[in-house]
Amino acid sequence: MLCGANAYEQKYYFNEKFKGIPQSIQDELHVICVLFTEEVGGIFTIVFEEDGSISLETDAKEDDLLYDEIGSGLLIGEIRRNRQEMFESLQLYYRVIILGEPLEE
Repeated sequence: MLCGANAYEQKYYFNEKFKGIPQSIQDELHVICVLFTEEVGGIFTIVFEEDGSISLETDAKEDDLLYDEIGSGLLIGEIRRNRQEMFESLQLYYRVIILGEPLEE
């Protein structure tokens, strides 16, 4: 997991394994996660898959009647569109720095 926010505990988490990511990007990820959980509730995480791709995941407690499941899907789509360039950069970072793949020219 790269980072995530939890509306139930009102906490944000950033995985220190990725502290090499520029602070401005870390700050942007923080804002994305916290605003997501404030808007739809539940738990929101941004995860690196093994191949370096990024998944945006959301979950909620079974008894959470305030969680907006439809809104969460729409918001994930909006985040993907609006932050596409940042996610592409993060994927490149993961593949080169974490997986050790050669940088393509």
